[in-house]
Amino acid sequence: MKFDLGAQTLGRLTSQTQSASGDLGTLVRQLIAAVEPLEGSFNGAGRQRFDMFKAHADEVTADLNSSLSAILGGQSGMDRAFHTGDTEMADHAASAVSSANFDAARFSATH
Repeated sequence: MKFDLGAQTLGRLTSQTQSASGDLGTLVRQLIAAVEPLEGSFNGAGRQRFDMFKAHADEVTADLNSSLSAILGGQSGMDRAFHTGDTEMADHAASAVSSANFDAARFSATH
């Protein structure tokens, strides 16, 4: 298994998650609209659950969006941490290279 996290991977993931978050509320409402023609054809516990879901659709949508918002916050935090780590690693490497004594590591033939 290969894990490759490019510099733009988390940014793209965050963007895609934001897009999905906007679509989520619409999808819940579309689900309710799609099932409404069937409302009269079932009774009992199924009907009660559907009515409860329908009554709480806005709450369900808000909860889903809140959860996605938390995921987005985590993704943004990971993206910042990745870029900070990448920058720090480059700075430390540059510092190490500038303080290295490459002349001392040379092997010269002395006869």
